[in-house]
Amino acid sequence: MDYKILKKISEKDIRKKVEEIAHNISEEYKDTEPVLIGVLNGSFIFIADLIRKISIPTKVDFIRLASYGPNSISSGNIKLTKDIELLLRGKPVIIVEDIIDTGLTLSYLIKHIKKKSPESIRVCTLINKFGLRQNKIGIDYQGFEIEEGFLVGYGLDYSEKYRHLPYILSLEIQTN
Repeated sequence: MDYKILKKISEKDIRKKVEEIAHNISEEYKDTEPVLIGVLNGSFIFIADLIRKISIPTKVDFIRLASYGPNSISSGNIKLTKDIELLLRGKPVIIVEDIIDTGLTLSYLIKHIKKKSPESIRVCTLINKFGLRQNKIGIDYQGFEIEEGFLVGYGLDYSEKYRHLPYILSLEIQTN
């Protein structure tokens, strides 16, 4: 795979956004204990950093949904591969995503969580990639907004590669 780097989001910029989001969550939920649901695999670094900066008690669980496979664009077919284990009935829930692009996976996830009767559902994402949006999605906490591009780093991957990078790169993937 050949690629061209189009844009970089630095470690410092990511850290500042994570702190800002954590502060907002801490303020808005200071009288309660929200349940943060991380969407695996991409969100694990973001949610780990976010939780360390949130100043109130939280509970954490994870869910895994598959829609990409080895491709760089969503297949549109969503498959639940690991469900939430905590009870959500009557509790405030914050879905923590690494990136929201088409909105299909998040729409599926919100419907799935609603069946568990939470008090509320809010959405937190590090990257709001609005250029391919197919479903209208309300985002309560967001880090960066981009229109398009394929992103890797800070948990985001291409075929399970590049998650380890401490920054985010926007790549133009060139096939030979």
